Amino acid sequence: MTEMKVMDRDCLLRELDPIEDLEEAADLFDKAFSREPWNDDWHDRSLLLTYLRELLDENNALAYGLFREERLIGLCLGRKVHFYQGIQFRIDEICIDPSLQGKGYGSLLLSKVEKACRKEGISYLLLVTERDYPAYSFYRKNGFDPLEKSVTLCKKIKDEEESA
Repeated sequence: MTEMKVMDRDCLLRELDPIEDLEEAADLFDKAFSREPWNDDWHDRSLLLTYLRELLDENNALAYGLFREERLIGLCLGRKVHFYQGIQFRIDEICIDPSLQGKGYGSLLLSKVEKACRKEGISYLLLVTERDYPAYSFYRKNGFDPLEKSVTLCKKIKDEEESA
C-alpha cells in the first residue's frame, strides 16, 4: 500500500457552528463510530443530535472540524478546563472519515488542533481511549503519553429493564 502524504494546505481547521454544522457532524460521527472497532449504535438520530449538541453547546466547548474541499472530514470535540496546572483541552470525541483513515488526516487534525489550542493559551491536551484499540497507538505516535497513575472508573446505576 502506498502511503499518501497529506498536504497541510489542502485542509482547513475551523471551529464548528453548533447549528450550521450539526447535521454534517452527525453524519461523519455516525459513519466513523458505527463500524469496527467501536460498533456504536446510533440508529436513533435524535439521540445522536442531542449528544453532539451537548458537546457543541457546552460551556467552554471547543469543537473543531477538519475540512477538505469544503467537506467535513474530521471532528475533534471537547471542552476547555481551567486547571491549576494550566488550561486543558479535554477531548471527548475525535474521528476522521473512515475512507480517509490511515492517510495522515488524523495526524494533521491533531497537529492543527494543537496549534489552535496553543493560540488559545491551552497547556494540555487530554483524552481517554482503550489500550487495545488502534487509536491508542495512533495517539502515542502523535505525542500523547499515558498517565500511569490515572484510571477511568465507571459505575452503571441503571439497568436496561429500568429504562423500559
